[in-house]
Amino acid sequence: MQHDDFSEDPLAGLALDTLAVRAGHERTAEQEHGEPIFTTSSFVYGSAAEAARKFSGEEPGNIYSRFTNPTVRIFEKRLAALEGGERCVATSSGMAAILSTVLALLEAGDEIVASRSLFGSTVSLFNKYLGKFGITTRYVELGNLEAWEAAMAPNTKLLFAETPSNPLSEVVDIEQLATLAKRHGAWLAIDNCFLTPALQRPLDLGADLVIHSATKYLDGQGRAIGGAIVGRDKELEELFGVVRTCGPCMSPFNAWIFLKGLETLGLRMKAHCDNALRLAQWLEAHPAVERVHYNGLESHPQHALAKRQQRGFGAVLGVEIKGGREGAWSVIDATRLMSITGNLGDVKTTITHPGTTTHGRLNDEQKAAAGIREGLIRIAVGLEDIEDLKADLARGLDLL
Repeated sequence: MQHDDFSEDPLAGLALDTLAVRAGHERTAEQEHGEPIFTTSSFVYGSAAEAARKFSGEEPGNIYSRFTNPTVRIFEKRLAALEGGERCVATSSGMAAILSTVLALLEAGDEIVASRSLFGSTVSLFNKYLGKFGITTRYVELGNLEAWEAAMAPNTKLLFAETPSNPLSEVVDIEQLATLAKRHGAWLAIDNCFLTPALQRPLDLGADLVIHSATKYLDGQGRAIGGAIVGRDKELEELFGVVRTCGPCMSPFNAWIFLKGLETLGLRMKAHCDNALRLAQWLEAHPAVERVHYNGLESHPQHALAKRQQRGFGAVLGVEIKGGREGAWSVIDATRLMSITGNLGDVKTTITHPGTTTHGRLNDEQKAAAGIREGLIRIAVGLEDIEDLKADLARGLDLL
């Protein structure tokens, strides 16, 4: 982004919606208006001396697209600007972002304290794989700060939470959790993929790291897989080293897709929130529904906290259907409009049964602790007409 009358920092003071469209792009000599896709694996130099300077880090510049690609760099700069972070490192997926974080910051003998309400694959990563290398994890109730405090140990190095949680929309007071982490000399990482910086900025509340599955709302149309970590330059330099050496990198094409998604992020999230609240209110009143988990509802026990630290309530509903698994499956199977898939963050509404899909690898005890009941369905509300979404769910609900 350049213009002759811009100050040294042309992005200073700009609003989020402006940053989502403009941040990170420095035009090439071609003077392109749209961000270019650099589909190249390597870069050439004018001399052996120039190559040596860039490989050694003496001179900045592109080396190899596994860790220096201009399109990926635009995405990283833009997301860092949106989250209010010093730096961003992009990865091949959201799970790669979590793994890279742990590999960069922890070592054998260290411990993670994490929320019980985590995505199933995150639990599997922590328990099955990190455990093999001597990194242990303790799980606590997300919103219970006393439980977080009690779980802290001298070797606790990382606190990890999704807020809101998947799929029950639980939240934790990020500011208080950050204070606890700092008191114990630990890092706090917040998975922010459900809300995005359009609705919540954990770094502003004291978190050290923000983690994203860019696959979700940052893209917004279910087109590509990617992840990202945002935070201070010091920690991110270590994370960059993991991506450079281990290779869980984002492709230039996917980075370009995410850039296009970011351009409409604010508009989409507002529309998602509006649809989700209206659908949640309708579902809460339906006789076939036992409970709706959505912190945008005044009935949600953490509504006041969510209202205080979020600028919106997101688009993911956990809905408990009467009749257990049979009732839940019958509602899912009766839909004709919604997409039956485990993904979320799409303009198309998706619906799934967490107990047998996204959280299917958890054992019964883990499911119970995370509140994943047999009658629970998850709806990630898209941008279709709200009356059409109601009618689609009514096909099954009205028969229960």
